[in-house]
Amino acid sequence: MMISIVAILAGTVFKPWLKLKERQMELASTEAAEKAAQYAAQTERLEQRVRVLERIATDRGQDLAGEIERLRDRQEGPVLPRPAGDREETGR
Repeated sequence: MMISIVAILAGTVFKPWLKLKERQMELASTEAAEKAAQYAAQTERLEQRVRVLERIATDRGQDLAGEIERLRDRQEGPVLPRPAGDREETGR
C-alpha cells in the first residue's frame, strides 16, 4: 500500500517537473539557434567588409581616399561634399 502511494505521489510531482525541464530545454535551444543565426549574419557582413577592404588595398590603380569616402557615403547615407579648401591631398 505504501509503495503505491509513493508511486502516485512521485507520478504527480515528477511528470510535471519533467515537462518543465523539457520546455526549458526547448526554449534554450530556440534561443541558441536565434543567436547562431545572428552571429552568422554578422559574420557575413564582416566578411563582405573585409572583401571590400582587401580589394581597395590590393587595387593600386584607384584613389584610396576616394574609395573610402564613397564607401562611407554609401554606409552612412548622403553626405554633403567638403569644400575644396578642406580636402587633403594624398600626394598621388
